[in-house]
Amino acid sequence: MPQLAPRLAVFPGQFDPITNGHLDIIRRAVGLFDDVIVAVGINPEKRELFPLDERLAMIQELLKDIPGAQAAKYEGLTVDFVRSVHATVILRGIRDVSDLRHEFQLALANRAVGGIETIFVMTGDQYALTSSSLIRQVVALGADLAKLQALVPPIVLQRLEQMQRRGVNLRNPLPDGPPT
Repeated sequence: MPQLAPRLAVFPGQFDPITNGHLDIIRRAVGLFDDVIVAVGINPEKRELFPLDERLAMIQELLKDIPGAQAAKYEGLTVDFVRSVHATVILRGIRDVSDLRHEFQLALANRAVGGIETIFVMTGDQYALTSSSLIRQVVALGADLAKLQALVPPIVLQRLEQMQRRGVNLRNPLPDGPPT
């Protein structure tokens, strides 16, 4: 019987910050694929809470306990990165119907532009209302960071607390515009 090529999936995102919902998707994905690359990128339309390299370092730390998962940073089109690592699919998490509509459009574009298929994994119900954007909003509004404990991994909470102690303006941590 011929040996099958390894099934490699890329889970792309800004992950700013990574949430427990993201980790739920990653843990379940490594059971579906031989390997999963968590591809940490930049979304020029969003303001960053953490710089790219800091997000990558946090994710690498979190993935140490998840065999079959690794992290990498990338710039440019997701389909170009996916092809460069010889992955077979893009993995995307879906929380609700509005996610599905947006992700469906992206999946069609990625297939048309790059010939790359997309696989959707539903988030666990306990994470359906969690998003990185929500976390950034809660932080920017000055909420008690301890209340984020159920939504983000301890390493993210620790980094947020460190930033707060150093007096970093969490309402506007990084300047607008593309990173330098």
